[in-house]
Amino acid sequence: MKIKNLVQIIEKDQLKTEIPQISIGDTVKVGVLIQEGNKQRVQPYEGTVIAQHKAGLNSTITVRRIFQGIGVERIFAIHSPSLKNIEVIRQAKVRKAKLYYLRDRIGKATRLKQKNA
Repeated sequence: MKIKNLVQIIEKDQLKTEIPQISIGDTVKVGVLIQEGNKQRVQPYEGTVIAQHKAGLNSTITVRRIFQGIGVERIFAIHSPSLKNIEVIRQAKVRKAKLYYLRDRIGKATRLKQKNA
């Protein structure tokens, strides 16, 4: 029991607090830290959140974008030090917890209805 409490205390220090409220269907811009030689830079990755896994320190989001006509998905650990910022650009109205059906769609069929604020 004490080991479990110790792990929770250590994890609590590593949790990020400035993360916006992210939900499925949101279009997000994620700033990823890229190492090039001895230089570091932040590279933006913009796409739609198609899946979310909430597990404390191990929480992840799956972001899908279309790059040169090919669908590219990346899984980001939200509390990772290589993630500099997450910005929610647009929110969509969805009725599913996982949007894997977007993988089979092409072009305008991948559009989601915007949520009315």
